[in-house]
Amino acid sequence: MSSEANSARPSRLLSELRLLLMAVQFFTRVPMPAWVGHSAEHLSGAARYFPAVGVFIGAIGALVFWATSLVLPGPLPAILSTAVTAFLTGAFHEDGLADTFDGLGGGATRDRALEIMKDSRIGTFGTAALVLTLLIKVAALNAFPVELAIVVLIAGHAFSRACAVTLMFASNYVGKPEQSRAGVVAQHMGRGEYFFAAVVGVAPLYFCGVHAAAGFITALIVLYVLARWFIRRLGGFTGDTLGAAQQLTEIAFYLAVLASWNSF
Repeated sequence: MSSEANSARPSRLLSELRLLLMAVQFFTRVPMPAWVGHSAEHLSGAARYFPAVGVFIGAIGALVFWATSLVLPGPLPAILSTAVTAFLTGAFHEDGLADTFDGLGGGATRDRALEIMKDSRIGTFGTAALVLTLLIKVAALNAFPVELAIVVLIAGHAFSRACAVTLMFASNYVGKPEQSRAGVVAQHMGRGEYFFAAVVGVAPLYFCGVHAAAGFITALIVLYVLARWFIRRLGGFTGDTLGAAQQLTEIAFYLAVLASWNSF
């Protein structure tokens, strides 16, 4: 029995590694080895690794911020860092943000809002939301000292994705899986899976020190307001609203940490 358990452990670890790499492959544009594959059946459990992917993306963004700050002045490190993280994800979440504001801003009814959100074109509401979001993000990151910006980037990317996972766990998916890339992973999540995702998303906050508390609370308040808005207008969440939740809680986290840092 013991030998069977020991032989099963490497297989289990390999399965989890494959799922993690599938999550990286799904949520980013980073190429993966052929053995990782792409299976809708396996991707249904990939959402628990969403915050872990956020740690990876935030670390890349932090590295770019630090490296460029050594040779470039002003807001350029913040701009380049933001550009690289958007490129890494294929602007996946930014696209969701724009679609969400177009749909909820221009659709008077639930069905009309969902129809607009599926339109590949971007409208006035989406453009305004996207531009303002990027400007606020760059301005906030530029206001941090380099040492704090590095840890805030990692924590913000991880925790904002944990917020998106929280929305998935606490609400219902109302999109059409066959018409949404996110529909594959937006399945019901067990408590164990959610707990794992939450721990991974919250852990990097430790490195932000006392300022993390302000970011944590503010991001959760923003998430609660967004969840109420999505439920009232749509009855639940879609892949696009997950992207919007990730972007807006990330910004809320940055702004709250910055306000806390300026107050000390």
